[in-house]
Amino acid sequence: MSRPDNVALFPKAPDLDGDSVAGPLRAKHIVFVDPGSQALLELLDRVAPSDAAVQIHGETGTGKELVARYIHRKSGRSGPFLAVNCGAISEHLAESELFGHEAGAFTGAQSRREGWFEAAHGGTLFLDEIGDLPLALQGKLLRVLQEGEVTRIGSRRSAAVDARILSASNVDLAAASRAGKFRRDLFYRLNIVPVRLAPLRDRPGDIAALATHFIASYSQRLRRAAPALRPEALETLRRYRWPGNIRELENVIHFSLLLATGDEITVEHLRLEADAGSEGPHSGLSRIGQALRECFDAPGSQLLRDIERRLIEDAYRHCDSNQVRTAELLGISRNVVRTLLRRYGLLVEAAGVEATLGALR
Repeated sequence: MSRPDNVALFPKAPDLDGDSVAGPLRAKHIVFVDPGSQALLELLDRVAPSDAAVQIHGETGTGKELVARYIHRKSGRSGPFLAVNCGAISEHLAESELFGHEAGAFTGAQSRREGWFEAAHGGTLFLDEIGDLPLALQGKLLRVLQEGEVTRIGSRRSAAVDARILSASNVDLAAASRAGKFRRDLFYRLNIVPVRLAPLRDRPGDIAALATHFIASYSQRLRRAAPALRPEALETLRRYRWPGNIRELENVIHFSLLLATGDEITVEHLRLEADAGSEGPHSGLSRIGQALRECFDAPGSQLLRDIERRLIEDAYRHCDSNQVRTAELLGISRNVVRTLLRRYGLLVEAAGVEATLGALR
């Protein structure tokens, strides 16, 4: 199955449209190279030609709108792609924005106006941050999806609409529906095809491709030759946790090109947040990674069990055999700590130590 030209596969340089120099780069291309990303791309290719509603979930900056645009381009629908940020619409005007209104329907409605649903007829309507819609409006949206028609405010006549609905949220809508903050029936209507966009920290194979893509794109904007990314700079990008995901990576590369006047981008040109969980070459996590790789070269018969026992044993000893402190250190509950201690016979040993200490007091 062929893919449209908004997919850039590393190391292919992206083909920029003539008007893209002034527009946002992430609205033109997706770069999926990591095995997990490639699997997601295959899913998008399968579901795009259908009319099924797709609910895209992912952290801010992971490219939810870009994926929605890809689905539209692969759908074969002749109508437009329209994106609406539900979180940016005022609650007072939300119904009018989505469904339209007649002249004189309310104060300020001086003329007839079609809403987003009618404007997207024959195409795709992308409802971003849909979890921010008020509950009352969620009920009206559900009716439109069920009936396939809208009624403008101030009108008694409905109009048929044919718009493929894609939605996105950076919150868990399933959890929100269980908490009563989002209509469960609407969630099921929107969630026919769930798509989860992994954060960039879980897609390490995409980092080099994305960096190369942004270097090429912004170099063209700046009318300069694209500099090379030094290996140590690329390794720094791979170790970084990327709390802002792809959007943050784009900004980091853009800024590095403004700093780098030569033909290379070095570590010194990268502006990264110091408290964002970057794993430096001498950090504890880096040393653990090295130790794990040595274990992988000569694994025992129960490698995971051995590592788990060592972790809980050392953490418990570090916390002076205090279960509450051990739980806080590891970021787990005390019940889980007790379960692990029992599993490896450490709880009995700890009880004996505590009894000995009590006798000495």
